[in-house]
Amino acid sequence: MSKPIPPDSQTTPTEGSALRLQRGRSIILQEAEALAHLADRLDERFAEAIGRILATTGRVVVTGMGKAGIIGKKIAASLASTGTPAFFLHPAEAVHGDLGMAARGDVVLALSNSGRSEELQRILPVLHTLGCPIILITGDAGSPCGLMSDLILDLGPIREACPMGLAPSSSTAAMLAMGDALALTLIQERNFREENYALLHPAGSLGRKLMRVSQVMRTGRHCPAVSVEATVAEALSMITQTPGRAGAISVVDAANALVGFFTDGDLRRLVCSAGALNATQCMMRDVMTPHPKATHPDQFAIDACELMRRHKIDELPVTDPAKGTLLGVLDIQDLLTAGFDAAYDQAE
Repeated sequence: MSKPIPPDSQTTPTEGSALRLQRGRSIILQEAEALAHLADRLDERFAEAIGRILATTGRVVVTGMGKAGIIGKKIAASLASTGTPAFFLHPAEAVHGDLGMAARGDVVLALSNSGRSEELQRILPVLHTLGCPIILITGDAGSPCGLMSDLILDLGPIREACPMGLAPSSSTAAMLAMGDALALTLIQERNFREENYALLHPAGSLGRKLMRVSQVMRTGRHCPAVSVEATVAEALSMITQTPGRAGAISVVDAANALVGFFTDGDLRRLVCSAGALNATQCMMRDVMTPHPKATHPDQFAIDACELMRRHKIDELPVTDPAKGTLLGVLDIQDLLTAGFDAAYDQAE
């Protein structure tokens, strides 16, 4: 395997590579220019489209053919993942029965730069008959599809970045930007927050980043607790009876406020210093860790995870931030199951 060339000794670009860079930058700049023009063209029809989508009692049916359809799939996914129920309807499949996926109360978001897609021309009248208002994103408001639509988001004439002027490039970038503008404006209109986003993204790094402690913590009989008057033997008996392989127990006062914590590591150290028999007879008030580190239900799980990593602990009590009462416990086993980083130093 060849070694990388140090930055100070890299060769200068050849004439051929310089030309490629120039072409690539030119294409990106042309598409950026198309987006800048689109921002200037945005008018009250965009606000009306937002209003219509908010008012619908159904879903947003996104449809388009070819490259516009590919963009449509992304727009439908963005809408659905940000609180606006949506799905993609393939026009070619729609005429073979998939039109049944749409229903009265839905709103249609159709995409066609030319406005002359034969497949769209076949399904838009049927969707209209079904009672679905049609919003069209197009570059030609006077096109056949435009005449079949209730509301037009006009991209205007767009020069494609393709050197032949044929391959959809600037036009699809504009369609995608218009779809993002709709989806992300709707986020603000719906007051869609991080916790809503996390609910719809429970898997992967996004879900973990937005997951709250309340979604992972153990509660009820899975969260053992004893009073300060309990003996170590009683605490161990309760831990043993707790489902889920509990590795610690919380110590609470008469008002269920957390006053201490006792872990497997505390037990090992106690047995080493006092002997097994004497250790089991000790009172929790004398052997617990007072004022333990704790988290609260609304804290991001990833922050609680980092706290556990930093202090090399496997369990973290969860308390009410205002009252200090015990609400649950966060266990490393559950964090690992949820996909959090497994690189923990478990030594205590």
